Amino acid sequence: MITFQNIKTNIITTATILLIGMVVNAQNDTVRYVGKTLSNVDYHHGQLSPAVGVHATQIMRASREHPEKADGFGWTYNHQPMMAYWNNTFYLHYLSAPSGEHIPPSQTLLMTSKDGVTWTKPEVIFPIYRIPDGWKKEGVEGVAKNLDAIMHQRMGFYTSKDKRLFALAYYGIAMDEKDDPNDGKGIGRVIREIRKDGSFGEIYFIRYNKTWDKSKSNFPFYTTSKDKGLKKACEEILSEPLVLQQWVEEADRDDELIPLQKPYKAFSYYHLPNGNVVGLWKHALTSISRDGGKSWDYMPLRAPGFVNSNAKIWGQKTSDNRYATLYNPSEYRWPLAISTSDDGLNYKDLLLVHGEVSPMRYGGNYKSAGPQYVRGITEKDGTPPDGKIWVGYSMNKEDIWVASIPVPVTSVVTEDVNDIFNTLPNGDELKFWNTYDLSWASTKIEKKSDGKKWLTLRDQDAFDYSRAERVIPFAAKMEAVFTVMPEQNNHGLLQIEFQNKQGLPSVRLVFDSDGQLKVKTGARFNTIAKYEANKTYKVAVKLDAKNRSYTVKVNDEKEATKIFYAPTDGFERIMFRTGEQRHSPDADTEPDTEDYDDLPQTGKLIPEAVFNIESLITKKL
Repeated sequence: MITFQNIKTNIITTATILLIGMVVNAQNDTVRYVGKTLSNVDYHHGQLSPAVGVHATQIMRASREHPEKADGFGWTYNHQPMMAYWNNTFYLHYLSAPSGEHIPPSQTLLMTSKDGVTWTKPEVIFPIYRIPDGWKKEGVEGVAKNLDAIMHQRMGFYTSKDKRLFALAYYGIAMDEKDDPNDGKGIGRVIREIRKDGSFGEIYFIRYNKTWDKSKSNFPFYTTSKDKGLKKACEEILSEPLVLQQWVEEADRDDELIPLQKPYKAFSYYHLPNGNVVGLWKHALTSISRDGGKSWDYMPLRAPGFVNSNAKIWGQKTSDNRYATLYNPSEYRWPLAISTSDDGLNYKDLLLVHGEVSPMRYGGNYKSAGPQYVRGITEKDGTPPDGKIWVGYSMNKEDIWVASIPVPVTSVVTEDVNDIFNTLPNGDELKFWNTYDLSWASTKIEKKSDGKKWLTLRDQDAFDYSRAERVIPFAAKMEAVFTVMPEQNNHGLLQIEFQNKQGLPSVRLVFDSDGQLKVKTGARFNTIAKYEANKTYKVAVKLDAKNRSYTVKVNDEKEATKIFYAPTDGFERIMFRTGEQRHSPDADTEPDTEDYDDLPQTGKLIPEAVFNIESLITKKL
């Protein structure tokens, strides 16, 4: 009895030591946020300082009324983009449906770009899939009749060891709008080659769900292909744990190929210098693998210090041998931010990538507000030569965006601005500018008929605006001189704001739609000059934070003295924007409203307003 008790005690002691060791190990080898900056959800930008030089580009603006300007279909649910870089080309594919999530029909569309800025029109890479009439889904009431599959995938691309690019997707089954298409009871996962000439190979299934009747499949299984390279690529995929872990949500719940058979969603990963793998999942869950994803040190736990709800988190190694995570640092799906780390474990800053929430123009099932479901380029799917971080994401599950983030990632500039766009090297004009560039409201360098380069903000979007922002060295007392040429004076507007580090403005000037240049004075505006179309206006502003005052002079007119409409300790950002700042949705806006109607006149086109900026020059005083 004594011997048994000793053995029992030793077992308990050993187990306790092992448990303590696991906890200590998890604490030491876990991704964590050690910075002090937190996001303020009352602002779409979270009051975060921007990562300098981020270019956010809307590559597909949904429009039911003008499909020729959108995806060609007029579908308004667009979500979950995936990216790759191959053959000197960016590839992005995303899910699409007529109006809402989990409501058929559904398809996957592909877009490509040589520079990440100009993208091809979306084309179908995985088409609508009709479920045979009479099909019954295990454990779910109802019988399929004129029912199409739902596309849902957490993995988008695979580059084989033979350097061939394949797109992957998944066909699930939702018997109604509240059924779950990624419950492991769908049809299966498909694969298709993307060739260098832009054409596609045949579609094959690479993995079925076991509840599916294979004899009813519309596409053959990959083993029947005569393409040895495709079969080899499929076998590679089926043998790589880190690739397969991305399949867990849609796979059979007991699929022996999936290493970690737990309901952790939207897996992303990167390698550390010692070969260990950092895994990241929704809710900022994390764990460490020491054997390439075959096993994990501990069940995924919330990364200490990280704030993230049920949208994706993306992690990767950067071109300067550091690391970055991108995610929504709040219980909402705004803002979109980046945090960086020297060692891949300790993340120490939080900077803004996308701080706008466009109006949700169209209603739909499970649509959420904000820039969300961010996804970059996985380790084996290419490296853009510019060294930047490239990510795709959706806005409101409606529009598709990409953003490029320069490396090294920083929020600080040390030199005064001397941006005369026509004199700057081609391609580098906006190197230090943060741009918000929309399909119907562009922010680009344009060369005019006389050959001169300008920063041009265009706007014909009734629901959004174009925007360009320049981070400047902190200054409590400074001067800024900018030159603007409006192409009209009877519609549209251009706001210029002087903001602090957190994006809070104290001074606002407006080229207003009535042909008057105004300044904001509290709740009112004062006119300081009139302006005409196609004439150039040089505006000089001297700001003094200590005295809360500034002077403004337009061309050779008399200098006017004004008071800040909000106090500040100094300035670090100058914003040019073709619309009024938005404040909705907010923290009290009800999410996923079932009876949400489309906004009025979603197809409305407004007369285009164009504002050209010749230069911006700043200096401390």
